[in-house]
Amino acid sequence: MATPVKVAKTDSWDDCFHAAVEVAREAGEEIRRAFSSEKRIETKSCAVDLVTETDQKVEKMIISTLREKFPTHSFIGEESAAAGEKVELTDNPTWIIDPVDGTTNFVHGFPFVAVSIALSVNKEVVVGVVYNAILDQMFTGQIGKGAFMNGKPIHVSGQEDLSQSLLISEFGSSRDKEKMDLVFSNLGSFLNEKNSAHGCRLLGSAALDMCQIAIGGGDMYYQYGIHVWDIAAGALIIREAGGVVWDTTGGPFDMMSRRVLCASSEKLARTIAEGLTQMELQRD
Repeated sequence: MATPVKVAKTDSWDDCFHAAVEVAREAGEEIRRAFSSEKRIETKSCAVDLVTETDQKVEKMIISTLREKFPTHSFIGEESAAAGEKVELTDNPTWIIDPVDGTTNFVHGFPFVAVSIALSVNKEVVVGVVYNAILDQMFTGQIGKGAFMNGKPIHVSGQEDLSQSLLISEFGSSRDKEKMDLVFSNLGSFLNEKNSAHGCRLLGSAALDMCQIAIGGGDMYYQYGIHVWDIAAGALIIREAGGVVWDTTGGPFDMMSRRVLCASSEKLARTIAEGLTQMELQRD
């Protein structure tokens, strides 16, 4: 069983929390304006790993705004990493940013698109903000203070039974046959005649997938191949909503490992961990 996360001393991260919410709203306004407009699309690691000028513009705005307020803090951003910046998580307060989580959704006009902002201190996330600007859903969490959507407390479902659960997962951006075979094999472990969840949903945004677990819309989520900026904020929000966040093996969560398992209860998390065939990935 995974060991519980040690709650950091609340040296008060309130200023950082409020700054994250404010800049997420500003970023959301930019995303909303661009959502229905013509987009200039490029690719990164492969033909289905998309990026737009909005991703890059929003990340620059978020980093410049937060750097002005917190000049000693460090930053990890998806687009900065794509441009060649080293991804390095240290004990220094570090902002972890995905400016447009769900870029493919953004390109196609599918309204599950989020700004994801987390603050890590001593390698532990203390602030998490995920904002779906298209649906105006602001998910927030601050360590030891609970989780909220649009200011109202949220909680996981507490479901323990796989047969009564809704699974959330993703295919990822790799189309390598061996990896895709493993993706479908893992899904089949929980969707079959003998052992089945009610169904599976794929929203196209890891951050919003995780927030669905936090509000009880789904009961379990796992994914391989994601990055720290996809999951850092969502992991805190789920935990603050009473959920479980582990490594896919059932061990302690490592946000740099590029894999995650989330569930509404420890019993359900164990069921998922025991049913998964593991995928080894290069760390962030």
